[in-house]
Amino acid sequence: MKKCRVAGIDLAGVPHHPSGFCLFTDKENVKTFLLYSDEDILDCLDKEKPELVAVDAPLTLPPGRKSIEERNSIHLRLCDRELKKRKIPFFPITLGPMRTLTVRGIRLKEILEKRNLGVIEIYPGGAQDIWKIPRAGKDLAGLRAGLRRLGMRGIKENTTSHELDAVTAALVGFLFLQGKAEIYGNWAEGAIVMPSGTFSGTP
Repeated sequence: MKKCRVAGIDLAGVPHHPSGFCLFTDKENVKTFLLYSDEDILDCLDKEKPELVAVDAPLTLPPGRKSIEERNSIHLRLCDRELKKRKIPFFPITLGPMRTLTVRGIRLKEILEKRNLGVIEIYPGGAQDIWKIPRAGKDLAGLRAGLRRLGMRGIKENTTSHELDAVTAALVGFLFLQGKAEIYGNWAEGAIVMPSGTFSGTP
């Protein structure tokens, strides 16, 4: 396995809700915990110095929208349409609580890029569907067991759903660095990085 350090973040829409954080190392070990404020997340990234940050949050607006508050008929990005085409359930980024998450995600991406950190958007629920393991909302114990089968070491019995989604994010980020992931959409208009269907576990 190529040596790497990848951070996975299951970002909450607001700072007073917990965001899951995972650091994935080249030894296939994961370290997870919960963070809240943007400052806490940024301080943690400064300390851990990952090669890549994989974020579970929309990081771009649909082309044709100037802001999340703008009222128009454009709700989907090309990457969202690809999820729909593949019958992977998701919430449009312009609806309900996804709006605040989108604003926070875009802001975080801008800060990370200014700090010369690589950052990608991922979707844990979709990745879990591709790997045929349960989503957190359906079977938390099943998700925990599924990630362990995929080679994730260091997951504890009391690991929260937010942390497990962060583990998923970090694993997708690792696969991206290994050239074993797909890009839904495109970098210019918004992309989601997703695992290919051929991955069955780390070596």
